[in-house]
Amino acid sequence: MKILVDFLQAKEIEKSQIFGHLKCGATEAIMLQFLAKKYMQGQDDVLVLDMLQDLYGEENYEYLAYLKELKNLLELGWLHQQSFTPMKISEVTPLELLNTAVGLAPSFLKLLQDGTLDVELPDIKPYADHLEYLQDQFFRIELYQKMSVIRHSTHEHSLGIDRIQNKLKILEKRIEERITQTSESLVLDKFFKQRKMNAHEQVIFLALLREEYSSSDNSLREMNTLIDLISLDEYERIKNRSLLEDGSNLISEGIIDYEEMLNPFGGISRAFYIVDEVLQSIIHPQKNKKVRRLKLNALIEEQDIFELVEPETTLEDVVLNKKTEETLQNLMRQVDKEVVNRLVSWGVKDKKSGIDARIIFYGAAGTGKTMTAYSLAKSLKRQVLAFDCSKILSMYVGESEKNVRKIFDTFYDLSTKTKTEPILLLNEADQFLSSRSSGIGSSADQMHNQMQNIFLEQIENFKGMLIATTNLLENIDKAFSRRFNYKIEFKKPDVAQRTELWHKMLPKDAPYAEDVDVVELAQYSLTGGQINLIVKNTAYKVAVRENPLFTLKDFVSEINREKDASFDSEKSMGFLSK
Repeated sequence: MKILVDFLQAKEIEKSQIFGHLKCGATEAIMLQFLAKKYMQGQDDVLVLDMLQDLYGEENYEYLAYLKELKNLLELGWLHQQSFTPMKISEVTPLELLNTAVGLAPSFLKLLQDGTLDVELPDIKPYADHLEYLQDQFFRIELYQKMSVIRHSTHEHSLGIDRIQNKLKILEKRIEERITQTSESLVLDKFFKQRKMNAHEQVIFLALLREEYSSSDNSLREMNTLIDLISLDEYERIKNRSLLEDGSNLISEGIIDYEEMLNPFGGISRAFYIVDEVLQSIIHPQKNKKVRRLKLNALIEEQDIFELVEPETTLEDVVLNKKTEETLQNLMRQVDKEVVNRLVSWGVKDKKSGIDARIIFYGAAGTGKTMTAYSLAKSLKRQVLAFDCSKILSMYVGESEKNVRKIFDTFYDLSTKTKTEPILLLNEADQFLSSRSSGIGSSADQMHNQMQNIFLEQIENFKGMLIATTNLLENIDKAFSRRFNYKIEFKKPDVAQRTELWHKMLPKDAPYAEDVDVVELAQYSLTGGQINLIVKNTAYKVAVRENPLFTLKDFVSEINREKDASFDSEKSMGFLSK
């Protein structure tokens, strides 16, 4: 305790052993000496007014001139204050500090005890193993976290950040030196070099890896928290967001990925995680056999039941009736991972099961059912396994019971092998969902009823997310209707929606006659699928002309042909808002 005694007894404060570490003037150092003496007398906090009057007297209020030095000590982090309403010290006027109580901060007490704030590190030596290397890297992340906390704290302790930055530099240099001395290759260091990850990308990866080892899901996964670790100011935060956006090196290279979750305020937040294959190669480097997750597109070729769809549009891209859009947004909230976790904690849902939802999209052909199913999947970051129910009779005559079960067994098998949760899409499900025949009937009726009973059983026990599309809800057997959690209607677009659809679907760079009026075209009662088909058919007709020019007559002609033919354009509807 010689350093403490030296500071307490110093008559010329500039000659005390720790004065050089304080980074302040003699006036501030005398205040610290005064508070240190009070601390030795058992008084942790002292009223600012009392301290200044004791040091500088009360005559003519001269003590008020020293408030700015006191504020400087707070900003340096040598003092803390207890009774002041929390706000940034930089925004406080010195006079506002007069009636607050201050005391010595832990950092100053450590300086009095040790004479330095430097971290004492062991001698440089090679890493004994991979885990020892990780310990240093995780300590490094702790220092980044501390700096981030200080930058966002109520008081701005610039000296505190300087001290941590100094520790960080020492540690990072130490890690480099230990790597150099280590003869065996370190898995994580080798990974960083192979993937050519820059310093900021490495910090993000290490923060997420630390979360995996600590089994935490909250502290460091959120996008803004990760950005704050590597950003000194608002400009850097904006700049560094690109490191975690789609198309960034970390995401496009399959190193990390994210889940989007709705927060209580209706916004969407991103929680990041390390991709499973990468994580396993880091956590279990001793395993020679690589843990590979089978991809759906590799297995889909081995079967003839499903079509694999990789959705390209989200719900924001689809033009829908307002009520339908609201229902879908509500559905998104109910299948949000945070909500599901809440249901698990209440005991309503099994922790091991994923999101369970059985949904019917019903409405006229071309109103957007299939495209919306794809877009919902994209919004939920899921793939789609689609089955065309209209083919069931031609495919499985005579083996209905066996093969209806095969549809679901194959779906579960693909999900299990790939460890994914694709959405099962049953397009044109009228064959399965329509009312069953009563009485004995023909053998065909009996087969149809048997097939439906099996389908009903599978729907009842289905685990995952299933979407069935149908044109007429009133034809659905009541037993099926009860098995679906959500029944969402797709209405034909109104004039405003048709106007938007025409605007979006018309070729942008094509030549148009002056009489082409989108508002007039929108007056025709058409579905999105029909508009899409009409635009394409018109384009083919105009493109072969010597003078290719779109006219209103061209569109009206195709509109009349479409309405007369009443083509089922469900497959081509996919109308988008951009």
